[in-house]
Amino acid sequence: MDQIKIGKFIAECRKKVNLTQMQLAEKLGITDKAVSKWERGMAMPDSSIMLELCDILNISVNDLLCGEVVTMDNYNKEMENKLIEMLRQKEEADKRLLKLEIVLGIIAILPLIAAVIIAIIIPMEEWKAGLFVGLSLLPLLIATPFAIKIEQKAGYYECSKCGHRYLPRYSNVFFAMHINRTRYMRCPKCGKMSWQKKVISKE
Repeated sequence: MDQIKIGKFIAECRKKVNLTQMQLAEKLGITDKAVSKWERGMAMPDSSIMLELCDILNISVNDLLCGEVVTMDNYNKEMENKLIEMLRQKEEADKRLLKLEIVLGIIAILPLIAAVIIAIIIPMEEWKAGLFVGLSLLPLLIATPFAIKIEQKAGYYECSKCGHRYLPRYSNVFFAMHINRTRYMRCPKCGKMSWQKKVISKE
């Protein structure tokens, strides 16, 4: 969504109904600074007040999200564009999440690597070395469930049998055998077990 365009549209509509930023803010129970941020394209109205805002400005929610009054002629096209934009934004967010998973994994495994190197270099009794290395596993054990949650939520898994792409339950991902992000799971569509790779887009 083009926040700058939407902000200018809000300002135009506010002026058409003869309201100042302060008056609009009072009607919505917010501060005039919030309205100012909308109109400068620095923020979007919260979903909880969006319907009330549109009612005050005599526009539809679709008009607001498009940053212009949408006629019936271009309504379908605008809706299609918004859907495409929402899908693009989700894909970008999923890519960032998967990068975060990698960073989390690296940070969690560094203490283990450091502990093994120290245990090799510095002479110490076996039980002490074992305890030292064992304790260094804690960050990895703590981070693993969070990393799996990120992987489960970001993107989709694609069945190698029927090509169906879906979002599995966390427990399915957690307990599945895996090679990197490819996991051996049952497809909810065809019901077959297969190695399913992680993909970003639904189609």
